[in-house]
Amino acid sequence: MESLVILGTGIAGLTAAIYAARANLSPLIISGPEDGGQLTLTSDVENFPGFPEGIKGPELIERCKKQAERFGAKFKLALVEKIKQKKDSFTITLDDKTTLDTKSIIIATGASARWLGIPSEEKYRGRGVSTCATCDAAFYKNKEVVVIGGGDSAMEEANFLTKFANKVTIIHRREKFSASVIMQKKTLSNPKIKTLWNKEIQEVLGDGKKVTGVKLKDSKTSKVEEYPCHGIFLAIGHIPNTGFLKEFVNLDEKGYLKADNHMHTSVPGVFAAGDVQDYNYRQAITAAGTGCVAALEVEKYLAGHQ
Repeated sequence: MESLVILGTGIAGLTAAIYAARANLSPLIISGPEDGGQLTLTSDVENFPGFPEGIKGPELIERCKKQAERFGAKFKLALVEKIKQKKDSFTITLDDKTTLDTKSIIIATGASARWLGIPSEEKYRGRGVSTCATCDAAFYKNKEVVVIGGGDSAMEEANFLTKFANKVTIIHRREKFSASVIMQKKTLSNPKIKTLWNKEIQEVLGDGKKVTGVKLKDSKTSKVEEYPCHGIFLAIGHIPNTGFLKEFVNLDEKGYLKADNHMHTSVPGVFAAGDVQDYNYRQAITAAGTGCVAALEVEKYLAGHQ
C-alpha cells in the first residue's frame, strides 16, 4: 500500500513529489502519456524564479526529478486507465492491467494544448511555434507574429504580444470572432493588431531552423498565399487530461478538475495540482505552487487518517 501516488510528472507533480518526499511519504509518481509535461516542449524558460539566465524546459524538469528522487520519491512510466475508491484507500489500474493501492492521490495530469495537426507545425514547435504568449512573447521583440484563433484566449494572447512585437496578426478561419464583446472591442481597437478573416493555415514555413511565415488558404475563394512572420502562437484551446476521471471525481463543463483553494477535490483523499484544474494562468510557477499546496494538504490528510 502506497501512502501517496502522484499522477503526472510535469512541474506541478514534481513539486508535489519534492514536498511529499521531504515529509517522508515516499510518493510514487506515475508519468502518464506526456512524461515531463508541457515544459518538455518549451525551449527556453526565462520567467521561473532562480534562473536569471533562463533554463531549458527539459532541464528544469530533469532537475526537479533528481531533487524529488534525492528525498525518496519513486517514478514509474505508465498510463492510468481508471481509479476505484475503496473504504479508506484507492485502487489505480495501469495500462498493463496491474494495480496499485494507495491511501491518497494527487492528480497533476495537466492540460494539453490543441494543435493544428500539420507536419510542419511539429517541425517548428519550440522554434517559432508556441502555445503560450506569456511564456515566449519576449523572444519576439520588434518582430512580426501571428495568433491563430478567435476566442477570448486568442484576444488575450494578441494583446499581450503587442507589448513586444511590432505587429500582431490574428488569423481566424471564420468571418467573426467567438470572443466576448469586450475582448473583441479591445483587440480590434489596438493599432498594432491586424485581422485576417476566413483564413486557414495550410503550412508553417521556415528555413529549417526557425519560422519565416505561414501558407494560408482563403476558405471562401480557395486562394492560397504566403504571409511572412517570425512567430506563430496557437490559441485554439487546451484539453484537460481528465478522460479517465469522468466517473470518479467532479469535473467542470470544460472537463477540468474541480478543486477548492486548498486543492481538495470532491473525493476525500484526492487532491489536484497544476493545469488540470487551472485554465486561467497555465504558468510553471503557478502550477508549482499548487503542487506544493496539494502535498502539504496530503500530509495533513494522512496524519488525520492513521
